[in-house]
Amino acid sequence: MAIILVGMVCWQNWVLVPFPSQPVSDRWPAQPIVEAMTTRAIVGSILSFPGTPPTNLGVKAGKLAPCPRSPNCVSSQSQDPSHHIEPLTYTGDGKMAFSQLQQLVAQQQRTRIVDATDTYLYAEFATPIIGFVDDVEFWLDEANGLIQVRSASRLGQSDLGVNRKRIETIRQQWQQRQA
Repeated sequence: MAIILVGMVCWQNWVLVPFPSQPVSDRWPAQPIVEAMTTRAIVGSILSFPGTPPTNLGVKAGKLAPCPRSPNCVSSQSQDPSHHIEPLTYTGDGKMAFSQLQQLVAQQQRTRIVDATDTYLYAEFATPIIGFVDDVEFWLDEANGLIQVRSASRLGQSDLGVNRKRIETIRQQWQQRQA
């Protein structure tokens, strides 16, 4: 049985609308839904580009990994103005603040926490539709009273400012919680 599927890109997800080639009354009632869900899974797996997780992440000698030359990375420890972003600030107990930040990050859409300790957080953020993955790290720099941050795309050259925007959005949510 042939079914024509029309994929419409929505802000957050793919919506697949089945148009049956025969009247729905001649078919099993749930068949269009099952076919749309199956096709959605296939399209979703075809359009997923997670890339390979980097091997240089983590804190080494008090530093997060440097940004590559490509413009799809921001880091609070970068000296390059095009990659630099301000670290997060906190008041009070650093470990308590960092725990609250971990909860905030875990609540973000399309986010998977990969590694979390009381001073380090590594999360993967996936883009809607295409499934590009960005690696985001936070490190509690208690000596300086800061939370250092790094956000980088795994694939491609340009991220159209997504990594910077993500960190600024988290910063805004973070400041609201700190107030």
